Amino acid sequence: MTTSKKLSVADAAATATASVAAKPMGLAYLVGRLDHVLNGRLRDAVTPAGLSVPQYTALSVFRAHGSLSNAQLATRTMISPQSANEMVKQMQARGWIVRTPDPAHGRIIQISLTEAGQAVLVECDARVAEVERMMFPELDDQGRAQLHAQLRHAVRALSVQGM
Repeated sequence: MTTSKKLSVADAAATATASVAAKPMGLAYLVGRLDHVLNGRLRDAVTPAGLSVPQYTALSVFRAHGSLSNAQLATRTMISPQSANEMVKQMQARGWIVRTPDPAHGRIIQISLTEAGQAVLVECDARVAEVERMMFPELDDQGRAQLHAQLRHAVRALSVQGM
């Protein structure tokens, strides 16, 4: 009986090891899973204000960078130029952004944040910050700053265009 128990324990250990080895656990996989879960949490955080996650991202980009063209917005928000154009139309209809001709380039339209866009961002910022705190509750401000720097570095390292 002892032998069969040992075999059962050994078999269980081998099965557990094989199970762990079969699960994808590389950084790329974990970052992808984090992206998926984070997107759901962010959606829950910004939906009450009438925003989608891409819209929140776009408005945040305008706040950080000022006026941008549609192409620049698409690059910074990680969506296609066609999707960015549709999103811009929706946000303009809600009064969150304004489009104006670029004085230096006749065919380029600059898009910028309005006061209403700023207000909806402020409404969502605390909820988004709480989601971010939930990801790494053990990090203090210095740890968050270090993580932020490492993530920006990773994006730059993998990006031809940088951030």
